[in-house]
Order: sequence, then C-alpha cells, then structure tokens
Amino acid sequence: MQAESGLNQRIEIITGDITSLTVDAIVNAANSSLLGGGGVDGAIHRAAGPELLEYCRNLNGCPTGEAKLTPGFKLKAHHVLHTVGPVWRGGQNGEAKLLANCYLNCLSLAKENALTSIAFPAISTGVYGYPLVQATQIAINTVKSWLSEHKQPEKVIFVCFSDAVESAYLQALAD
Repeated sequence: MQAESGLNQRIEIITGDITSLTVDAIVNAANSSLLGGGGVDGAIHRAAGPELLEYCRNLNGCPTGEAKLTPGFKLKAHHVLHTVGPVWRGGQNGEAKLLANCYLNCLSLAKENALTSIAFPAISTGVYGYPLVQATQIAINTVKSWLSEHKQPEKVIFVCFSDAVESAYLQALAD
C-alpha cells in the first residue's frame, strides 16, 4: 500500500516475497556470520544462489546493528544489504538503538552506493523475538527521519510476510 502524503510517498508497505522484488537492494535480516540461516536469511541465500554464500565468506561476518553490501547474484535485486538485528532480551539491553542502527546503516550504504530503491523485511521480529509493534514503530520512525534529511533512497519498501505484519506497519505509519 502506498502512503498518501509528503515523506510517506517515498514509503510503500506490501505483503509478499522480498526475494522476488526488482529493486536496487533488498535487506537481509542476517545472522552475524552472514553465511545463511532460516527465515528471510535462508530465503535470500537460496534465491541468490551459491555465489552469495561464497562472497559472504570473505566479509568476516557483521556485528549487530551494522550492515554490509553484496551483489544480488541471481536475485532480481541488484544488491543485498545484510544487517544483523538484535535478539530481544526484554528491551533493557539496547535493543531499540541496535534495531534503529540496522535501518540507519542500510540507508547510509544505500546512499553511499547511489541506490534509489531499497526493500526491508521486518528485522528481528522472527526468531530473534522482537515485539512486532515496537519493531515496526522503530522501523517507520527511523526511516521517516532519514528520508526527511536525505534524497536517497527515493523509495523504501517494507515487505511483510503476513497480513498481521502489514497491519502493524500501516498502524506505525499512521501514528
């Protein structure tokens, strides 16, 4: 769904398969090894092909909250931005700052590499257990703040894996 006004025109919320999007970059909610895993991470590695794993072997992992850029290989997306979200430990261990940093570091890499469109999954809301409502509020607020100060990327898509996740993003965007 396309939002209606101002900065929100640069934000789109959809339900679908992030690996099927034709964008400059998709974001991988990776583990710190960057060598594949379950959920979105596994799906991206499978869709990109074995070249992605080989490329990631030379990146020496990625700390939580940071991001690294790779080619998209067999994906429709030209690039993959790998970021490691925080594991939810009750909210008193810097999780919110680390999650916001995931978005900020991906957006910064997108800007540095002149990427005009980027698609994010719901980082940390799967096996890492981040509460959905809090995670979507951080995602939307962080991206809107970035977009208010930067021209790139021109389009940010939040790709939801279910209607419930899409509803949480739409509510966060409306707030």
